[in-house]
Amino acid sequence: MNTRAASGLWIAVLSAATFGMSGPFAKALLEIGWSPGAAVGVRIGGAALVLLVPVLIALRGRWSTLRGNALTLTIYGMTAIALCQLFYFNAVERLSVGVALLLEYLAPVLIVGWLWIRSRRAPHRLTAAGSVVAILGLLLVLDLAGDTRLDPIGVLYGLAAAVCLMVFFLMSAKIDDSLPPLVMAGGGMVIGALTILLLGLTNVMPFEFAFTDVTIAGARFSWLVPVAVLVLISTVAAYVTGILAAQKLGSKVASFVALTEVLFAVVAAWLVLGELPGLIQLLGGLLIVAGVVCVRVDELRSGAGNPDGPHGPQGIELAGAEPMPHVHSLPEAPQPQRVEHYEH
Repeated sequence: MNTRAASGLWIAVLSAATFGMSGPFAKALLEIGWSPGAAVGVRIGGAALVLLVPVLIALRGRWSTLRGNALTLTIYGMTAIALCQLFYFNAVERLSVGVALLLEYLAPVLIVGWLWIRSRRAPHRLTAAGSVVAILGLLLVLDLAGDTRLDPIGVLYGLAAAVCLMVFFLMSAKIDDSLPPLVMAGGGMVIGALTILLLGLTNVMPFEFAFTDVTIAGARFSWLVPVAVLVLISTVAAYVTGILAAQKLGSKVASFVALTEVLFAVVAAWLVLGELPGLIQLLGGLLIVAGVVCVRVDELRSGAGNPDGPHGPQGIELAGAEPMPHVHSLPEAPQPQRVEHYEH
């Protein structure tokens, strides 16, 4: 492995780790009385402010490109950033962080089903097998036969986050590569923040704040600590390192490394909240990740041997995990490949 690939691998792992921290630290705020809308709004709004100056610098001489991609940027900000995170944080409020994230990770499997219905063509065997494995994993994660019952509203929120991620993946294949990835991320943050603000002001997702100490790893800290982590580490740093990793490794490899976000999220939830899924749910999580890996391997193999291009005959790339996601994909302007956005 050359130096560029090695450094890219470490940066990709760092990106997955920082994205994985968002759920546990957001839940620390939710537990003291913050609403999911408030947590998402502060996270996105704070990140938008931090990225504002770099975005304006990147936009010099490219305002026409921004206008030409206004619709794409709007859909990205509303779906991949605002609604995806809002649904994920609502799921985290009612479920364990690991279970909520695993539900969102079903997005590639939903894409397989959608393309099958739309094209009326059965997927390849490996893709079909991966989808079946992931669905079996979902049943174990839900632990329907166990004594513990999951909140059905939380499960629906997790699946809604997966649908938002699916919509963005389908849209991402048509993104104009002339739009710098930093502008895509920062501009999406602005659109996402405005979306959450509108939902809050109309009481669809009300803002509720509590300015008391939070409990992290058994110790008491100011509420500013999880806010700083959400904005600076699990959003700004996560996006920047994700972009750098995909530039060094390419979008395919980077999206595989992004699958480690589930592991980091579970470990972070254990350390920060003392929260750990049951053994059956952990086994289900492994099956979901294994199923998604099968889908990604089959997509990569098909892309390598497909004359229609890297996205297959439908022009769709089944990108890796979360979105922000919870992670997601970003265009990579100077490269022939797109930069992946991982989610959360």
